[in-house]
Amino acid sequence: MNTLLSNKDEIIMSLVHYFVTEENYTPINVQGAKNEVWLENLENPIKIVRINSKYIHNDEQYNMDLYKMNFVMRQIKRKTLSFKMNALNICLDLNNTIKLEDYNNKYINTISIDNIKDIAKNSLLGNFFPKIKTNSFKITDNLEQIINVTQDINKKTSKENDKFEDVFRPKKIIMTKIIMLLCVILYLVSLFLTDNFNLSLIILGANHKELVMQGEFWRIFTNAFLHGSLWHLLINMYSLWIIGTQVENYIGKVKFLIIYILSIIMASLFSLLFLGPNSISIGASGAIFGLMGALLYFGYHYRLYLGGVLKSQIIPIIIVNLFLGFSLNGIDNAAHIGGLIGGYLATMAVGLKYKSNKSESINGIIVYILLCAFLIYALFRLV
Repeated sequence: MNTLLSNKDEIIMSLVHYFVTEENYTPINVQGAKNEVWLENLENPIKIVRINSKYIHNDEQYNMDLYKMNFVMRQIKRKTLSFKMNALNICLDLNNTIKLEDYNNKYINTISIDNIKDIAKNSLLGNFFPKIKTNSFKITDNLEQIINVTQDINKKTSKENDKFEDVFRPKKIIMTKIIMLLCVILYLVSLFLTDNFNLSLIILGANHKELVMQGEFWRIFTNAFLHGSLWHLLINMYSLWIIGTQVENYIGKVKFLIIYILSIIMASLFSLLFLGPNSISIGASGAIFGLMGALLYFGYHYRLYLGGVLKSQIIPIIIVNLFLGFSLNGIDNAAHIGGLIGGYLATMAVGLKYKSNKSESINGIIVYILLCAFLIYALFRLV
């Protein structure tokens, strides 16, 4: 059984099939876009591929088309928090009188495809996507073949949906609860350990510059589980429950624990640089800021799904809390900043499922270690 398939439809189906199945692009819905297909892959240097089958008959219409495309790209940039966005504009019905070489657009590369055989031969396409040179584009009018192409695209889309489900489905929260329980237990112990509450905190492991310099390095870790008052404990445990459950759910229990520990270390090192000789630093807030850094890193890499949440919730919460830290007395804002940086770098180091690669993780490990080494060096230089 045969069906009639126009030349444009054949090219569109071939290109969509290739970009979705071979280059991991995802179709996106652009309101008001007729006779156009928009594809998106934020991990590719060419983040947007647009296939335009409308007839463009003169330079004026082509300029207007580029203006519309730029407008849509600005919207996508805002949604995905992308500072720079390169796009490939594939025109299937461009008048020969329009000379593309006369148009210089820094972020939009336009090519003209008239025939399915031109796809693999196009040099610009080949430079951006080397695999396209060896791809076989043999879609015909045969209905069975068209169905097979559609099934390939659906399979690829289904795999992406499975990844989304795996990352975002609700999971059992364990590590966050254990940390909260440990904080509560140590607070109760600190109340009854001695008659002097501050002495109890020092005995249990508060961050104290002179004691750390004398070799009690374990305080860099233990201070994050101690709290100075019931109000201090309640605020931090509420924040930990809200933020920690999300990080543990999205990133996983083991990676969550690694991020939490590394955030504590970085927060404590930052705190020690600015801590007075007779002052102590305690509390989970540095590690909680580390979890905010983890959410920031996660939200950016999954900004296709969380772009709105990243702009409306995660970033404002970080900014407001840092502002409060600078505005109010008695808050160790150095620990907050250190935790935020440590959590971001730690998340880069442990990686995100389906998103990170080895080189990115190695970079995260190297930068984290170098920053810790610099802080330790600076700390001993200042003593």
